[in-house]
Amino acid sequence: MELNILSHEPEILQYSSGLIQIKIPLDNPLRWVNSYVLQHGRELAVIDPGPRTARAEQEWELVLQKLGMQVQEITSIVLTHHHPDHYGLAGFFQELSGAAVWMSERAHQEAELMWGKHSSMSADLPAFFRIHGMPAAWLEQLPGHLDSFLPQVKPAPQARFLRDGDVVPLGGRLWQAVQTHGHAPGHLSFWHAESGDLICGDAVLPQISPNVSLLPGSDAQPLHSFLEGLRRLQELPVRTAYPGHRNPFTHYRERIDALLAHHEERLDTAADLLQTAGPQSAFEVCTALFGGRLGIHQMRFAMCEALAHLAELSRRSRAVPREHPDGWISFAVPE
Repeated sequence: MELNILSHEPEILQYSSGLIQIKIPLDNPLRWVNSYVLQHGRELAVIDPGPRTARAEQEWELVLQKLGMQVQEITSIVLTHHHPDHYGLAGFFQELSGAAVWMSERAHQEAELMWGKHSSMSADLPAFFRIHGMPAAWLEQLPGHLDSFLPQVKPAPQARFLRDGDVVPLGGRLWQAVQTHGHAPGHLSFWHAESGDLICGDAVLPQISPNVSLLPGSDAQPLHSFLEGLRRLQELPVRTAYPGHRNPFTHYRERIDALLAHHEERLDTAADLLQTAGPQSAFEVCTALFGGRLGIHQMRFAMCEALAHLAELSRRSRAVPREHPDGWISFAVPE
């Protein structure tokens, strides 16, 4: 996996595979999201351009200058999933370039659920968290927090849809779309069999565990979906994985083994808590697993992930949800 460092500011890495990794800065602990540029003749594809923020727009101006390119030369924008740090600039770049935007239909539906003009998520998520025990001090922060992402995803792109198994020409090579779920319903990875390269978005990350969130109106069993997706991706003979965060890596199968083991351990921890402490709300499980000294951004992820694990424990008959007369829900071990 030979690379040449073209620039340190902005960070642009060109690999012998032909992929160009662009580190687009983020204003959160992830620090950056990876965009990938693939060029073939006059065709220029961008994968996951990043969020629409002033900082990201400025970074792209510098990147394109360094590469001797213009935004108008982009012919296609490919999205692994709908989260703002991957999806956000797609519509803006489409307006400037006329490029086609490609994503899965399920990812587009999730974008509409979260960010569409008819979305009610800023009301639905606090109501969902309320019945699962989240205190009012946290709930009051959620609507403003969720609405703060809207400028990062506007304008919404006019998307075309890729299906699982579709063959996609990128950078002069043919890549197979692999659709999985869990971290994000409809997540697409792109597999090049001849080289063993996989552009994997957030489906597999080299150092951190991708967030798995249970959200109202979305996948009711996201952790089960995520684990199934990991097992499917593990079947691919990957030599180099190009992730959405951190750097490309080669310990692909070992990393998937570690992620599978991590979630089994967390399921056991949550089940042991219910066994020893008795019935718990999802918020109580959340704070036991992740602690309570979090900002609202991390608390939202933590709460959604705790709920995803409780849903999986319930699916496996290791926990039972109980609705109380005043409407809130707790979880207990089966009697």
